Amino acid sequence: MTPETRQRFLVLDGIGGVPLGREIAECLRAEGHVADHVDCLRQAPRFLHGMRSSCAKAIHRMGAGLAFHCLPRTRSRELRARFAATLPTHVLVVGFIYKFFDLAELRRLASEYRAALLLYDTDSCNLFSRRREFVYFVERELPIYDRIFSFSRVTAEFFTRTRGLDARTLPFAANPILLPETPEKDIDVLFVGCGDLRRIFLLEAIRERVTVFGNRWQRHRPLISQTLWTQITDQTVWGEELHRLLARAKIVLNITRADFYGAETGVNLRVFEAVAARCFLLTDHCDEIEELFCVGQEIETYRSRAELADKARFYLENDAKREDIAKRGHERFQKNHIWHTRIRQMLAHLEQAPTNSDRKL
Repeated sequence: MTPETRQRFLVLDGIGGVPLGREIAECLRAEGHVADHVDCLRQAPRFLHGMRSSCAKAIHRMGAGLAFHCLPRTRSRELRARFAATLPTHVLVVGFIYKFFDLAELRRLASEYRAALLLYDTDSCNLFSRRREFVYFVERELPIYDRIFSFSRVTAEFFTRTRGLDARTLPFAANPILLPETPEKDIDVLFVGCGDLRRIFLLEAIRERVTVFGNRWQRHRPLISQTLWTQITDQTVWGEELHRLLARAKIVLNITRADFYGAETGVNLRVFEAVAARCFLLTDHCDEIEELFCVGQEIETYRSRAELADKARFYLENDAKREDIAKRGHERFQKNHIWHTRIRQMLAHLEQAPTNSDRKL
């Protein structure tokens, strides 16, 4: 790559609690580009931000009723300094930015520096149940972008058809995961995720065979049977701790949250982490999953509580079949779903003319 073709990316990471944004920046560098990663959660907040935010919301309610209001956490001058230091050709927001920086100022700076302003939508489905905030995200944040990439085909099509935005599908991916050695697989079914009513209903169908890790389960305690409760460890796990659990699991179970499932999408990060670690994945069915994997040969899916219980029982009793599917799923991952492959797809999209914007990419 020559200096003339090298791009300078400013990656504004709104979901720094997970490694996704950092992995994207690393892949951009590996492709020969410059990538400055900014974890928005770690930036110095405005002076007395919590108190000022509460006051601003109270004043806003007096004049605008119940409309959502958000005082950005970080001062605009910090953002301007980042632009001056990096001179970006592309600004890539991961997740969202409205909680951290002023949206109008971000748009102005991108135009001033003639930088393409991009979003990788990773969390819009998490806003479905928070209607006012979702409306704010759709009406205020999405229009500032030159191009939107979404983890979900469903949401990309929704943004295009209802708002006329230039939105493309860019599924999640993962880096290869080398699991630690373990004496045996002593966990029948492993589920890692936060508490959710839909998840409780499904987990109760396999409560004797499942092991659960994640937070926010205590708040649902009255709805959980005693048998299932004994299988739950109410704490989050990431990184090496997660990998140790994956190494012990015969089946890695994915249950999308109710909002995702209601939108008929469910291809979350856990799907790719499981196959990256060469685990057998059992996930709830959606049309998008069939576009990425061959169901029944590379992964397995279920459509109901009964089917979940039946397939969990079948694959726990058929080691060879389970291990063959896990092997094929890992091969598909290596071929199509590594972050380096996904970033190359994004870069190829950026070379195409925008469909709904006359801004130069």
